[in-house]
Amino acid sequence: MIRVFSHWLPSHTVIQIAFDVLLLVALVLGAAWMSYAELPAVWMAAPYAITFAVVAVALNKALGFYHLRVKRSTARLAALALASGFLAAPVAYALFEEVPQRHLGYPGLAVYAFAAFLGILAIRLSASALGFRPVLQRRVMVVGTGADAQALEHSLQRADTTVVGFYPVDDSKPQVAASRVLAKGASLAQVALGLKVNEIVVAVSERRGGGMPVNALLDCKLAGVRVLDLSSYFERALGQLRLDSLRASWLVFGDGFRQGWTRTFNKRVFDVVVSAVLLVLALPVMLVTALLILAESRGPIFYSQERVGRGGRLLRVAKFRSMRPDAESDGKPRWAQTNDERVTRVGRFIRKYRIDELPQLLNVLKGDMSLVGPRPERPYFVDKLTKDIPFYAARHSVKPGLTGWAQVRYHYGASPDDAVNKLQFDLYYIKNHTLFLDLVVLFETVMVVITGKGAQ
Repeated sequence: MIRVFSHWLPSHTVIQIAFDVLLLVALVLGAAWMSYAELPAVWMAAPYAITFAVVAVALNKALGFYHLRVKRSTARLAALALASGFLAAPVAYALFEEVPQRHLGYPGLAVYAFAAFLGILAIRLSASALGFRPVLQRRVMVVGTGADAQALEHSLQRADTTVVGFYPVDDSKPQVAASRVLAKGASLAQVALGLKVNEIVVAVSERRGGGMPVNALLDCKLAGVRVLDLSSYFERALGQLRLDSLRASWLVFGDGFRQGWTRTFNKRVFDVVVSAVLLVLALPVMLVTALLILAESRGPIFYSQERVGRGGRLLRVAKFRSMRPDAESDGKPRWAQTNDERVTRVGRFIRKYRIDELPQLLNVLKGDMSLVGPRPERPYFVDKLTKDIPFYAARHSVKPGLTGWAQVRYHYGASPDDAVNKLQFDLYYIKNHTLFLDLVVLFETVMVVITGKGAQ
């Protein structure tokens, strides 16, 4: 994993993306040189080549081509490659049509660029079909065989990770598969070095009474093997702070949770500029939405609710009305449900593509909300969840957001259990939030909006 501005990115994905961008740029510039043998022509093509490479790789990323947490079949990857190529073709021709004709002929470079992009996709598919492993493959050993190790087992099933086994620390019955439990004959350091382990994840809760092999883990660390506790592993690998492995002391003494004035100032400037641009671009969509709501049912166009913002302060947010006017006529708040009968036909569509949230851009401009942050919740649910879920109140240490890390990492949630899962992602954002992470969330939000993924 590579840490970029406090946000963890899979090293294999970073290398793949960097390789694809550089290779595309090099191939297009090489084609320009071979066609015209003039250095000015190559320099003139460079901005277009870089732009095309970035857009093409962004398409791959948006389609999940670099996703490591799911091991896809070759057929699935081929379908993604076809979709990516279909989208990249018009981009190539539209972009290279702008190259000044007197130096570089169109459509020559567009054809070269698109052919190079298809070549990269072919390399990816060939590597998958031949079973090539990702570069920088990590060999991981888990210390512990109990409930924590069992909870960890599924998350370790990644394309860039090889789990060599689970090292027992006591004689209790393992809760992981017996075939994956390592023999305890040698010391922990000897086993780790013998199996060429890069990383050890400690899945043992007991730090007192001999449960945690501290001295043995220190030997491993001194031998050059990285040692992680559960909280650090989940933060780095899954982009969440798991409540079942989280301790207040880890939050207090660890890094993160920075709230400096420079971060606040930069985020506010970013929010104002981007939300103003989005509001102008979204005005036609908002006008059409308002007309459709009026045409389908009587009642107000907007639905205003009281939500809890930063520091527990109350704020009012407006949404396009997506439910019948009498949806909560008894005055009792309810979680939204799958196929909720209270949702109108127009409401179902605007929820799917997040159009109902667009009026909250005004809250961002006003300063009550940010573009990115934990989604604001209603006071009724906040009071209940704060009592039932540890660390829930930490969500209110930053401004609520129009979108958030939880919204792009977890499906639409409308229950206490979903609130727990989303909180784990919100805590990661609060701990590591930077302008870079905001850009990542906004990019992935665009993909969620386009696909309608996770709506309810």
